[in-house]
Formats: sequence, structure tokens, C-alpha cells
Amino acid sequence: MIAEKLESESDAILAANAQDMSAAKAAGISDAIQDRLLLTPARLAAIANDVRRVCQLADPVGNIIDGSTLDSGLNLQRRRVPLGVIGVIYEARPNVTIDVATLCLKTGNATILRGGKETVHTNQAMVTVIQQALELCGLPAAAVQSIDDPDRALVAELLKLDRYVDMIIPRGGAGLHQLCRERSTIPVITGGIGVCHTFVDRGMEFASALTIIENAKTQRPSTCNTLETLLVDRAIAALFLPELSERMAGAGVTLHATPEAFSLLQGLPAAVVPLEIGNLDDEWLSLDLNVVIVEGLDDAISHIRTHGTGHSDAILTRSIANAERFVHSVDSAAVYVNASTRFTDGGEFGLGAEVAVSTQKLHARGPMGLEALTTYKWIGYGDDLIRR
Repeated sequence: MIAEKLESESDAILAANAQDMSAAKAAGISDAIQDRLLLTPARLAAIANDVRRVCQLADPVGNIIDGSTLDSGLNLQRRRVPLGVIGVIYEARPNVTIDVATLCLKTGNATILRGGKETVHTNQAMVTVIQQALELCGLPAAAVQSIDDPDRALVAELLKLDRYVDMIIPRGGAGLHQLCRERSTIPVITGGIGVCHTFVDRGMEFASALTIIENAKTQRPSTCNTLETLLVDRAIAALFLPELSERMAGAGVTLHATPEAFSLLQGLPAAVVPLEIGNLDDEWLSLDLNVVIVEGLDDAISHIRTHGTGHSDAILTRSIANAERFVHSVDSAAVYVNASTRFTDGGEFGLGAEVAVSTQKLHARGPMGLEALTTYKWIGYGDDLIRR
């Protein structure tokens, strides 16, 4: 029903989004944020189709994770149950409104949504559609609620409602994540900040490497799984970087290079500027790419440990040994061999959609789908049993 309502009310949703886009342009909001905010007929249709994919997935609630009959005769099971009420705080991502609501409803959770001021009209239109669909199905509209007032004080109040809210998931910049970690009395799942790396190993064919790099950087630059720093083995740098420059020039990418890389890239087709050290620790979310020459695999791993955010990192190599060392040594939520970091996505992983990409290690890690929105309870069946 939600998917159908999204399609039947598409004109109203797109009109609301146009209001938000106009305000964003007037406020001088960055192109990266505007790209996240923008809804088109194609993007809205894709969101509706994501809802249908979630509907087709198996519901994890009630599944028995494991169990056994103990020596006492007690039949013990661990059974999946909903988490309860999930609060999601996010910025200019209108698709999150639908993704979160759909996944929470599928798993029997209620949700409180707090989108950014940049997307207030779009969110209002989408939540209205969701609540109308719930009522048509005989379900309480309040199962999905939103905080429409942009006052940031309301976020601080939400973070203290541990009596009513069971989990907080922030989706936004580092400042939002820090705020939630420091002020919330509710468990917080953090993630979604992706300083993603790709290491080009010696022996890798340049043509294949460049195709993967271009996809990881340019397919949709404003996403958290976009490549931000390229690490190049010094053994191939002099030959590889000129080809990289030509490929990136065609894609409109500006290269931010360390001194050694800058000397090899200067005067070549792509725009190149000296790298500022702080750029290694933040997302570009745009057609900008850091280029760093490393001594080899160990140096690449060390760089990722220092500057990575535990999101998504990749190695491009033809060495099985180097691939396995990279996989075992890089402690990120998603690690790739000869593949684009852009695959870190709930839809691509077969989860239907995602609430967030967790870079934590407890409870959930990577794209959070249906199972990540459940917990479990122990259930014991006895035959008039007592403990002796």
C-alpha cells in the first residue's frame, strides 16, 4: 500500500521536494547535499520499488535462532522479536523516510523520524502518505511519526526519552554522530560516515583498476560509500598516475595529491591541487579524490587504519596472498577485492533497503536491514519443571 500511495501521490511529493530544493539553492547549500535532497520521478519510482522488495523479504520476527533441550528437560529457544521504538535522526535524505518506515513496519517496530530542515516539506509529504497507507490497512497511523519542527532543542529532548525509545540511529555528518554519542541516554548505532579507500596493488591491470575507480568515485559522489582516497603502490605510480589523470579528467574529477603524487600529476589532463592533510579524515561527497602514493600493501593498510572510518575499503590486485592479507587486516564493515566500494548498500546486499550503514561492531555492522532491527528473547518450555 505504501508503494502504491507513493506512486499515486507522486505529484504532491515532487512538488514538496521542489520547495525544499528551491530553499536549498537559495541558502547556498552544497551540490553534494542538494543531490542527496533531490527527488526525480525516476528516484521516487525506485523508492517505491524498494518498498515492494522489502515486502517480498521474509519477516525475521518470530524466527527461532537456535535452541536445545537441556538436561533438566527445559526446551530453550532464542526467538527474534522487535526492538520497540526506533528514533532516526537524518539530514537531507528523503529516501531515508521511506526506507526506515518500511523496514520498521516489516519488523513490528514503531519509529520516530526527525529529518533535517532542508527536507522538511518532502518529509511531511512522505509521512502523510505512509500514515494514510497505514490507516487504509487498519493500522495505527502513529506507528510512524515525525518531528517536523526544525528546532534542534527537540533533538536533545528525543535523545533523553529512554523510557519510550529503544534505539537511536543518526544518519548525517560527524557532528550529528558526536552529539548523539555524547548526549543520548538511549543506545546509539553510529555509522554512515565513509572515508572509503581503494588500494591499487602492483601487478593490477590499469584498465580494470581505472574502471572500478571511476565507478567508485563518480557513480553518485554524494553517498557515504563513495571512494574518497586512492592509494597507489609506489612501484607502479609513475606509469599508473598519468592514466588515472586522463580517466579522471574525462569524469570531471579534481585530484588532491600528496607531494610525490603531485609531481607526477602536474601538467596532466586532470585538475590537480596539493593535498591538505585534513582532507584525509573527511568525506568529499563530491567529484574530488585524494591520491596518495604508498610503499606497498603494509603501508596501505597502515594508512587505512589511521584515516579510515571503518565503512568500506577495497584492494585491486591479482595477488591472492595480498588480497587475503588485506581482507584480514582491514577492520571495516565491508572489505572488497577487485570491486567498487559503491556496493555497500542494503539494496545491493539483498536486504531490500537499509536503515543505516553501521560502522560499529556490536549488534549490527554494515548495511542494517530487517534482522538488524530485531533483538531476541529466551523462551523456555517445561513440563511442570522446577529447578533442583
